[in-house]
Amino acid sequence: MPKTLPQGLFLLLFSVSGISPVFSACSDDAGPQVNWVNCDLSGKDFTNVDLSNAIMTGANFDNADFSGAILENAEFNFASLKNTRFDGARMPRARLLSVKAQGASFKNAVLENARLSRAQLQAADFTGVRADKAEFYDAKLESAVFTHARLNEADFERSNVSRANFDQAILGKAVFRSARLHYASFKKAEMIRTVLDESDGLNADFSEANLTKASFREAEIEESIFTGAILKDTTWSNYKRCRASSIGICK
Repeated sequence: MPKTLPQGLFLLLFSVSGISPVFSACSDDAGPQVNWVNCDLSGKDFTNVDLSNAIMTGANFDNADFSGAILENAEFNFASLKNTRFDGARMPRARLLSVKAQGASFKNAVLENARLSRAQLQAADFTGVRADKAEFYDAKLESAVFTHARLNEADFERSNVSRANFDQAILGKAVFRSARLHYASFKKAEMIRTVLDESDGLNADFSEANLTKASFREAEIEESIFTGAILKDTTWSNYKRCRASSIGICK
């Protein structure tokens, strides 16, 4: 089991940063700035609770419920969040680096500027999420659901989104550079200026997506599906610029 960092170390770190720490036992009531580092709170109910600026690094929240909670600037780095619910939660600038959140639900949550790099998010549900500028760098997102999500300028570089569903998502200027897109679905997605350079798009489906000025430089898209896709000024895998009239085929 992971060792809890000594309280003295936290006092030293916070004294250097000028921030006053708030220490809580794992059994203490939830509240802003609570410190639950390495606590086991699996299965607990935190619906509609204010946990802004909370520190929950390495904690176990498997099967817990944070629906409607306020989690602005909260830190979950390295936490276990398997099958945890964050539906409707407000999580701008939350940090979820390297979390284990397979099967977690973030339906209609606010994740703008949140950091989820290297997170394990297989089969997680992000339906309707608002996550502009969120970071999913090198994340494991196989079979995740992002339908109707807003993901402008989100970073999916080097992530694995195989069999993920981005149907009707808004992905303006999002980055999928070097991402694995096997059998992913982007049907009717808004992908204006989206960067997919060097991605692996085996059987990825972009049917009826708006790929205006998107970029596929050196991407593997020979077996991708572009039926009815808008390819106006799209940059193809061979650096060719598609004509403004291109629909379904880069002309």
